[in-house]
Formats: sequence, structure tokens, C-alpha cells
Amino acid sequence: MSQSETADSPVQAVVERGPSAGRHTVALFLSELRLVFGRARTQVGLGVLAAVPLVIGIAIKIAGSDSGAEGFIGQIAGNGLFLIVASLGLSLPFFLPTAVTVISGESLAGEASLGTLRNLLVAPAGRSRLLAAKMVALAIFCLAATMTIWISGLIVGFVLFPVGDVLLLSGTTISLGEGLLRALGIAVVISLSLFGLAGIGLFVSSLTSTPLAAMAATFGTFIVLGILMAIPQLHAIHPWLLMYRWQSFADLLRDPPYWHEIGRNLLLQGGYLAVFYAAAWARITSRDIT
Repeated sequence: MSQSETADSPVQAVVERGPSAGRHTVALFLSELRLVFGRARTQVGLGVLAAVPLVIGIAIKIAGSDSGAEGFIGQIAGNGLFLIVASLGLSLPFFLPTAVTVISGESLAGEASLGTLRNLLVAPAGRSRLLAAKMVALAIFCLAATMTIWISGLIVGFVLFPVGDVLLLSGTTISLGEGLLRALGIAVVISLSLFGLAGIGLFVSSLTSTPLAAMAATFGTFIVLGILMAIPQLHAIHPWLLMYRWQSFADLLRDPPYWHEIGRNLLLQGGYLAVFYAAAWARITSRDIT
């Protein structure tokens, strides 16, 4: 089967328009979501993320208010809402990227290793829609991962600590309800901050038929970027590195919120996602499946 026969063509796109194409697309997206969230490793990973606020909360409860902790962690004993923010912040450098690395690295390579990728590539949905379904599933996983921490932090924080009005970084106080909304906004910003890494993982996964190799390569790329961030002499390239503005989520805890750095962070993530998604598309639409 030639490349022109398997890749999405203008003629194929015209033929597939209408209710039938819509049903195929919806079925493909739902199938991909079931595949991602039905895996045992996904469920275990979400369970580990849910345990992060519990571990932090118990540690702070045992240590008490005189633990000497600073930042968001130091405020947890006085207001359990900060457990959500602290848990998300502590999970962002390692736990969340690791989870995204595992899921994105397996997205296409896992199908190839099982021998099901060939059937998917010749299915009526087409290669482009298959790749889109994979990316949407990864985006939903990023949101699910951060919301798992958010919900766990909310429950543990309300059970173990007092809650009330929230003192922002700018020194003003807002109501508990507004504080919850801002914490929810932080979770969304962190989810979007993981899209660039998910795009890298999707591209790497399109290059190999070995899921472990794809996961290792994606995580290795993340580590290399982290090393580059830690070298002061390379400060000129730091603003272009994936995680340079990840901590901008804290600007939502100012009055008013500082949107400048958050916007630049999301723009950077969008750039990474666009470049590596395009590379994955070029690879998957030209992949020989004979």
C-alpha cells in the first residue's frame, strides 16, 4: 500500500464528510479515552498523584504550625486551601511530568508494539484524525492529572486543617470561594503548561515501536532541558526552554492576577506543541505500514 493510499487525501476527506465521518471521529476519540484511562499504569499514576496532598498534609499535621516551613507549605497549617496550591507546585517539577511522559510515550509506540497501529492507520478515521485523537486524549489526561491533585488536596486540606479567607501574595484577603476558584485556575494553568511536554512525547512515540524507549527518550529530553535551565551561563536560551515559566501559576495568587508571565508561558507551550505535533503528523502520515 502506497503512502498516497494511506494518508489522508482531499478526495478521501470529501468522501468521509457527513454523519458517517462524524460517527467515526467520535468513536475514535471515545475509544482513545477508554484506552488511556483504562490502562492499569494510568490508574496507578493517578493514584500516586492523589497521594501527594495526603502525604504533605499528614507531614504538616504532625509537624504542626511551628515546622518552620516557608512559602505555600508554611501556610497550610493556617488554611487548608493552600494544600492544593502547595501540592500542585511540588508535583510540577517531577511527578506530573513523569506521568505525562509515560502516557505520551506510549500513545503511538504502544499501539505499534501490540500490532494494532497498522489497523488504526488504515481505518476510515484516517491518520490525521487518529493523531488528533491521541493528542486530545493526552490533553485530557494532563487536566485529569492536575485535577486529581486538586480534588485530593481539597479533601485532605478541609479534613486536616482549618479553612477560611485566603491571604494572597500581594497582602490582600479574598473569600474562600474566590480562593477555590483561583486554585482551580492554577490547576488549569499547570495542565496547559504540560502540553508542550505531551507534544514532545507524542512525536517521540511516533518514531519507535518500543513504548519504554519512547518514555525514556521523552523523559531524557525533559531532564536535558532541566539541566540546561540549571546552567547560569546559558541564561540567553532559558526563556525558550520548556519549563522556564512553569512557576508563573503563582501569579494567580496576586491581586489583581499578573497575566503577563502566564500568557508568555502558555504561548511558549503552544509553540512547543505546534512544532512537535506537526513533526508527529509528518511522521505518521508518511509512515510505511506495508
